Amino acid sequence: MKIAVTSTGGSMDALVSEQFGRCQYFLIIDSETMKFEAVSNLGEQIQSGAGPKAAELIINKGAQVLLTGHVGDKAEDALNKSGIKIVAGYKNTIKVKDAVENYLSKLKGG
Repeated sequence: MKIAVTSTGGSMDALVSEQFGRCQYFLIIDSETMKFEAVSNLGEQIQSGAGPKAAELIINKGAQVLLTGHVGDKAEDALNKSGIKIVAGYKNTIKVKDAVENYLSKLKGG
């Protein structure tokens, strides 16, 4: 499964970003291998429509799950239409790798 995580940096040791549309990076992580791709969020710089633009980006990357702090209404609509599961409420005090490991352990009933 591909998991997208909003991130403050381009590594698994970066902190989760609480912002979806205006995060610096998305890490697209393969849950089987834990290999990842760091993708710069081009929507971070635009005046309006950052959320839907960010949603389009992770949809095109094939993400099935999104781990983030908060998603705005328009972006949430786009993600829901694409069948991406949104797991919100993360704070920027947890590393990306820990957020992913926590999520996967909950899936396994841990």
